[in-house]
Amino acid sequence: MSQETDTAILFADVVGSTRLYEQLGDLRAREVVGRCVDIMREETEAAGGRVIKTIGDEVMATFDTPDAAMTAARQMQQRISRDAELLSDGGHVAIRVGCHFGPVVREQRDIFGVAVHMANRMTSQAKAGQILTTEDTVSRLSPEWQPLVRQIDVATVRGQSGEVAVFEVLWQPEEATSMLPIPGGWDSGPNRRPARLRLRLGSRELLLGSGGRQQVSMGRAEDNDLVIKGSLISRLHARIDIDRHKFMLVDQSTNGTFIHTADGEEIFVRRDSTPLSGAGSIGLGRAPAADSPMSIHYDLLDS
Repeated sequence: MSQETDTAILFADVVGSTRLYEQLGDLRAREVVGRCVDIMREETEAAGGRVIKTIGDEVMATFDTPDAAMTAARQMQQRISRDAELLSDGGHVAIRVGCHFGPVVREQRDIFGVAVHMANRMTSQAKAGQILTTEDTVSRLSPEWQPLVRQIDVATVRGQSGEVAVFEVLWQPEEATSMLPIPGGWDSGPNRRPARLRLRLGSRELLLGSGGRQQVSMGRAEDNDLVIKGSLISRLHARIDIDRHKFMLVDQSTNGTFIHTADGEEIFVRRDSTPLSGAGSIGLGRAPAADSPMSIHYDLLDS
């Protein structure tokens, strides 16, 4: 008999598992993926959740409360990031996690509904090492968890009209301690909103901040927000996040990112981050030239 209940749904999967099989071979890759799935299952059960099913490198689980789901997600990330058995030639194996709290229909040992699609969408939006969730989930988190979330994007979800806000849940100790608790929780007024940052690449213009995007990705891959082709540009070269009222440029590339400010300062970032302020230009893999169609121009606007 079908039954509809409010549930926290969590999806977790291994990032780049296909590449692992190419790098490690079938037997070793299967051991590594199996180890990750075992950890995800163990932490689900330790937090009082239930594994609904596993599909290859992915686990789908349910929890009675969002807090329990977040606890499991954090423990999964922490254990997998520290496990010495989960090293490969390409670095440490990583997972991504998505979660949503909402009504689901239970039939035998499975669950169905829009809320399941929502949780799955959060997982597909997440990058390696991230935990993403929705506003409905965040609003139900306890005061212990609410200061550890930040809105980073918006997304469309099958079965939903319009866009939904996407929140990142910070689980690494250095990230968690750097975010000061805010009286009243994550949405406690205009002090949470930074100014706006305008980005221009040729005729294309994007706005970050109040009323605009919460994150912008840059690189030569077609799924970036700003696509720039070049031999020195990585597929996922860099991104700009809103972090504690600042616009942070985060480099993820091989050749680094160059920033020239309007004040004449020159900044080089590689596998690191730096705040953006004022105005200037950004070059991926090489220094930006004022008249180059490959240069990204930025300026900070009043809220």
